[in-house]
Amino acid sequence: MMRPLAVTMGEPAGIGGEITLRAWLNRGTGVPPFYVIDDPDRLGFLARGLGWSVPLRTISTPGQAPAVFQQVLPVMPVDAAIRARPGHPDPGDAPAILGAIATAVRDVQSGRAAAVVTNPIHKESLYRSGFRHPGHTEYLAELAAASDAPVMMLVCSALRVVPVTIHLPLRRAIERLCPAGIAHAGRVLEASLRRDFAIASPVLAVAGLNPHAGEAGRLGSEEIEIIEPALAELRAAGVNVRGPLPPDTMFHAEARGGYDAALCMYHDQALIPIKTIDFHGGVNVTLGLPFVRTSPDHGTALAIAGQGSARPDSLIAALRLAADMAARRAAAA
Repeated sequence: MMRPLAVTMGEPAGIGGEITLRAWLNRGTGVPPFYVIDDPDRLGFLARGLGWSVPLRTISTPGQAPAVFQQVLPVMPVDAAIRARPGHPDPGDAPAILGAIATAVRDVQSGRAAAVVTNPIHKESLYRSGFRHPGHTEYLAELAAASDAPVMMLVCSALRVVPVTIHLPLRRAIERLCPAGIAHAGRVLEASLRRDFAIASPVLAVAGLNPHAGEAGRLGSEEIEIIEPALAELRAAGVNVRGPLPPDTMFHAEARGGYDAALCMYHDQALIPIKTIDFHGGVNVTLGLPFVRTSPDHGTALAIAGQGSARPDSLIAALRLAADMAARRAAAA
């Protein structure tokens, strides 16, 4: 019997609970077995309020989940009562939210779970409780004792993208851009495409920073001074990279057929094309960790929390991708 996926509760004031319930209700569509680390009373109250028939079963170990998954939603309880109401985060819930993430990581590291799938967190509320990490990724890296900086990849059926810089104001993103950071992201991305996506000879397309990729320096020198040295380093290491390419012409369907993933210089350069192509089905993947971690590519959606209108597409895609990646790693091992 396959190991289950560990799903974290995320921000309880957001839509994480209801999309988790809906993912279980869609289990007949190829959703892999999972258990959620959450407050079973909260989930039960939420399901009843939405009129959904979701029987819950409290479990004490991940190994209990696969055998019962088709009949009940397995829940590993968090060690705290949840205070938040839909749409209204409570900083007092931070220990439960972070504890669920830590539990999922321990379960995967011990071999009891196959991968971690995280529901969205509300960083502002966590910051108010004293949380000192920029976000999920950095907290996971600390829990994993990762030696190198992890890399964020966004995935849908038609595109894979990696932003070299992530949650920074655009001015600071440009200031922080450097050959070492680009080369690191490229190496981690290429290794993941081989290991986790079974692509034998990955091709990376690298976006320029400026319009028309700088026009040989006439529209900016970053391509010449920063990006091209990084590409030379990657090519010397045997990575097949193409670029720097004009960012406005590399994401249409014909162009996407020429590469396996795109390496982008800043957040919106990567996220705008993937969210345009597949707004509801994108998945956030953390590369460079010693375990598989995926997440829905959306936030907590506080404005619609508790209404039952949130679509589970991205979470379901994250569950399927996590199971596929974990299976490939297990087979390789």
